[in-house]
Amino acid sequence: MEANLVQPVVAALISAIIAARAYKKKSLNLSGAILGFTVMTIHIAVNYRFGAVLLVFFFTSSKFTKFGEDKKRKVDADFKEGGQRNWIQVLFNSGIATILVLIAWKLAGSQDNCLNSKESRLMTALMGGIIGHYCCCNGDTWSSELGILSDDQPRLITTFKPVQRGTNGGVTKAGLLAAAAGGSVIGLAFVILGFFTTKCPFDVALKQLLLIPLSAVAGLCGSVIDSLLGATLQFSGFCSVRKKVRFLCFNSWMDSLYLNMDFLCKYHSCLLNFQLNLNWIIKL
Repeated sequence: MEANLVQPVVAALISAIIAARAYKKKSLNLSGAILGFTVMTIHIAVNYRFGAVLLVFFFTSSKFTKFGEDKKRKVDADFKEGGQRNWIQVLFNSGIATILVLIAWKLAGSQDNCLNSKESRLMTALMGGIIGHYCCCNGDTWSSELGILSDDQPRLITTFKPVQRGTNGGVTKAGLLAAAAGGSVIGLAFVILGFFTTKCPFDVALKQLLLIPLSAVAGLCGSVIDSLLGATLQFSGFCSVRKKVRFLCFNSWMDSLYLNMDFLCKYHSCLLNFQLNLNWIIKL
């Protein structure tokens, strides 16, 4: 088999196994598994490090979604067994990053590059966009899935008033720390794998380590933006009969608006913050 065909074949095999397992474990429904397979194949086929950050996001988020299910079931009226995701959620969590991966492939093929704006400002920006995207998404997911389990009193991010656990826009210290941790593991995965897949000059290799704290900030940013949008665009009410928090958008159009605003604001705000700081540390 030709060398340039090995990576796509490996990517398809790995993606098929993971997508099938995720469907069986109810992490994804059928539509989510099909789109997930496509997205994973593209990431891994283009660059193993792009595939790695996607898989770190997927596996850790799926694990923490299922963590503490008994407690979440008591709090969330819309709780889904296994936290099953559909194609829309897969698209919102990986769509833009997939476009950036394809652009990177068009420019550099499957060649792995160091984060070095002196060598290629455009490739550094593209890689920064991909990393920043998954930092924001992972931070938001970790914060939501672990913060709700905290014994701390949640407070609404816009007023800091105490709210019921599970309320949209409610934050806890544990949730914010989880967001930072979720972002940092994305950066950590990218940096560690890069030590084996790239040949960076020593000074450039050291700068890659600064990506880890920057990723933590991006993860925190993703969670904060999601909480702000949840507090302002979605209504959360406590059902006295079921003793659970219920989420409500005024209609399906508003629900769609919230999803799109959440996605666009979170992505662009995180990406701007990530890119500005990335350009700064690379030039040090």
